Amino acid sequence: MTLRLPAVAGAFYPRSGPAVEAMAADLLEAARRLPGTDEERSVPLGLLVPHAGLVYSGVVAAAGWTQLSPADPGPTVVLLGTNHGAGWLDGVGAWEAGAWVVPTGELAVDTELAAAIVELGIPFRVDREAHAEEHSIEVQLPLLDAVAPGARIVPLAVSAGRGERAVDAGRRLGELLAGRRAAGAAVVLAISTDMAHYPGDAACRRVTETLLPSILAVDAAELAFREAAVRMSGTPGLVCGMCGIEPAILGLAALRAMGATRARSLASATSADAGGPPDRTVGYLTVRFDG
Repeated sequence: MTLRLPAVAGAFYPRSGPAVEAMAADLLEAARRLPGTDEERSVPLGLLVPHAGLVYSGVVAAAGWTQLSPADPGPTVVLLGTNHGAGWLDGVGAWEAGAWVVPTGELAVDTELAAAIVELGIPFRVDREAHAEEHSIEVQLPLLDAVAPGARIVPLAVSAGRGERAVDAGRRLGELLAGRRAAGAAVVLAISTDMAHYPGDAACRRVTETLLPSILAVDAAELAFREAAVRMSGTPGLVCGMCGIEPAILGLAALRAMGATRARSLASATSADAGGPPDRTVGYLTVRFDG
């Protein structure tokens, strides 16, 4: 079996299994107390979730993962990861086999679905190396493993641009996943992204407010336009409106093709809410998507 070992355990979340299990339980309990997280019991089409260290973004991320439960029939979660470090990647790199290890266990890759995604052709391809040090998918797994221990995953590292190529790739991915759901498979598409990076707290919250309508409208092109405008706005300290703008654009196009017509914000925050410095913040947002 091909195993992807943890790269950020001990940094983004605890290293030991019992500590991870306790942290995940606490975060999920706190998330379930948030208003609106228990409104729907069906398996969502998709989620948008943050990926910072769990001490900072964990409750917001957990608000998304509470939308799954151990009662769900072994869902497959297709995870669109932000590419922070694989500079060579020009497309969507799949980890197509084996399992990903977290301190609480292993999450098996849905090899059949991963192969079908790679068979969609360019820009989809196998690229395990793009995942080697990347945290944006890994940091989701302790929460996913806690709420749906039978879940399988398809990890995809996304660096497909922000224009027509990304939208087309998303559409083709969404059509494939829509077919799987129509055949009865419990498939969920998860977009892993943080929001604004490094402005002051008030400006960080305004960026989320500016970009949220496009996300709720499942409008990939509008999100690309708004995020570019935010990035060029001259806001002190701001380097991006979303660090995962590329998986978000591809993901929204996929969700639209899957039939997403409704979206609901479940939680939002900034790193200042968790004790980070208020003059240099990162934004976090979780959204649920349904047909």
